[in-house]
Amino acid sequence: MEFGVTVLPDPPFSRWLELIQLAERHGFGYAWTYDSHVLWQESIPMLAVAARETSRIKLGHFVTNPATREPTVLASAYATLHDLSNGRMVMGIGRGDSAVRYIGRQPMKVAEFERACAMIRDFMNGREVSWNDRTLQLKWVRPELPEIPMWVAGYGPRALGVAGRVGDGVIIQLADPEIIQWIMDTARNAAAEAGRDPSKLRCIVGAPSHISDDLADARDQVRWFPAMVSNHVMDLIERYGADGSAVPRALTDYVQARKFYDYDEHSRVGAKHGEFVTDEICDRFCVLGTPEQAKAKLRELEAIGVDQFNIYLMTHGQEQTLRAYGDEIIPELSGVAA
Repeated sequence: MEFGVTVLPDPPFSRWLELIQLAERHGFGYAWTYDSHVLWQESIPMLAVAARETSRIKLGHFVTNPATREPTVLASAYATLHDLSNGRMVMGIGRGDSAVRYIGRQPMKVAEFERACAMIRDFMNGREVSWNDRTLQLKWVRPELPEIPMWVAGYGPRALGVAGRVGDGVIIQLADPEIIQWIMDTARNAAAEAGRDPSKLRCIVGAPSHISDDLADARDQVRWFPAMVSNHVMDLIERYGADGSAVPRALTDYVQARKFYDYDEHSRVGAKHGEFVTDEICDRFCVLGTPEQAKAKLRELEAIGVDQFNIYLMTHGQEQTLRAYGDEIIPELSGVAA
């Protein structure tokens, strides 16, 4: 299993960079950030500086979107960052959540999203594309660099179909094994129907992880996260219903108690919109507890085929979390000393 960390692009920028550099020193292989340009600082220039101020760790968005970022601009930005980082960029992409909703827009339609993803994946890697009735190519892309992978975020059958047909992997924002297996089965079935090898579709799980003996406090640190996921779940219920026929009830049942969501508290510890989230959901969706409890949960994820676990580092004690993973968890689960 590989390990990543997601750090909010909160000011001051120096703190964001400090945490990414610390993650690199502790043996994390990936450093990710959000792409929500009003709630937080603009992340493309931040990633450019991170590319210069780190040496090994891979960098990208968890996740960007082709709605607020015009697809050719997004592809060119990633190709440029790939050059600056000497081949260390990775792309997580979705239809848009806070970045679009906060400015009064809606997530991109699935068909349009699939078309944009297919183009971006080729264009940022230097291949010729047809777009807006034009033939385009980034002829300055360095051919000796590795391909920039595209990992597609989604929960519902249609978005997961895009991941299977177009993506290199699936981004799953929760750590519940039952739901993960359903998501990966759905995406892999779409890959197989498209004539792709479903076994090559990677699985990346992102969720908060708070390492502590105080489980009650750890749960309070992460209630914001299932509440954040509930935004996507509510969209699924509106489209597919909540009877379990299209989307498993393990994913939809918990949102019945949800009352509201405030994007001004998006991904913040103590967000009032997370008060409906139960202890059970915190335990299912996150990786909490002592190092031994965390390792047991991560081994369970590894056993069902999770390739990367990505910590949403939006809890208290960020340095302690990185240190616990670097000292006790990464060396044992990755087989590589930090």
